[in-house]
Amino acid sequence: MALMLTSRLCRSPVLNSNFLKQLPSRSLIKNYTNEGKDAMARAARRRATLKEQAMAPAGATAFNIGRGAVAGGSILGIGALCYYGIASSHGTSALDQAHMWPQYVKDRIKLTYFYFGSSIAVTAASAAAAFRSPVIMNLVTRNGFVGIAVSLAAIIGTGMLAQGIEYKEGFGPKQMAWLLHAGVMGAMIAPLCVLGGPILTRAAWYTAGVVGGLSTIAVCAPSDKFLYMGGPLAMGLGVVFCSSLGSMFLPPTSVLGAGLYSISLYGGLLLFSAFLLYDTQRIVAQAERYPINPEFQGVRPYDPINSAIHIYMDVLNIFIRIAMIAISIYLDTLNIFIRIATMLAMGQNRRK
Repeated sequence: MALMLTSRLCRSPVLNSNFLKQLPSRSLIKNYTNEGKDAMARAARRRATLKEQAMAPAGATAFNIGRGAVAGGSILGIGALCYYGIASSHGTSALDQAHMWPQYVKDRIKLTYFYFGSSIAVTAASAAAAFRSPVIMNLVTRNGFVGIAVSLAAIIGTGMLAQGIEYKEGFGPKQMAWLLHAGVMGAMIAPLCVLGGPILTRAAWYTAGVVGGLSTIAVCAPSDKFLYMGGPLAMGLGVVFCSSLGSMFLPPTSVLGAGLYSISLYGGLLLFSAFLLYDTQRIVAQAERYPINPEFQGVRPYDPINSAIHIYMDVLNIFIRIAMIAISIYLDTLNIFIRIATMLAMGQNRRK
């Protein structure tokens, strides 16, 4: 009897409607499963794609790494200057061999650096003249693929023309092509004149100090110390060139753009400083080893213009990067000054 009442009570509509519906069912397990899938889907949506990571706002990491690399290179250069200038080296340097050079070797080196100094003067005059011409400034500051292609074609074309013509003494086609190349390079760097005279003057003095220190290291080190760096320098040049092209099309405010710009700026400064060491020792070695009478051996005569163009391009790239670093330091200092002045003004207003 009790069992019958119990079974009847369990089948009552009150229990079916109120209690049995509250018991756990398969729907709860299904809800847990769906919640896990939804969490994974939300995490996948939150996960940034590679493009989003590359185009994210940039911080100061890339520029801090570049500045640290330049500082390390400067310390290394000072250490090398002290070592090769004071300590005794294991090889004979160009400075040790200079008193034994015949006169034709000295004349070759003097003529090479004469063309180098003249190239700097022609480039400076050309940049000043191009900056005063709206037509030329419009051409060299034009953005886009066409403007970049025209600029590269002008630089590479005039450089190949100047180095391809055979050298002859006096003023001839070789010298005219050399002047054309130096003038084109001056027009290409004319937009730097907007930085102002004080910044460019400071950059020029810094460049002179860097070039003087590196040249001293090159002549004090063993004669073939830096002549084995040709392969690594060529690979580094490819990396810096691709980074420079990429930084023209990507904004420097993004992570990828800031990284490429830092490689082009700071990495290029280190690269062309190493190129200057290499080219300086190569000039001395070529002046020493080139035949005295090349026409009797079926080779072209010694070409001081081609040798001068190499160190000229190194120095020009060093100057451009030092000028850009100088303007960035100036802007950072100005930004800090403005922030401090704003904070002081806000403090005075609160006191009033």
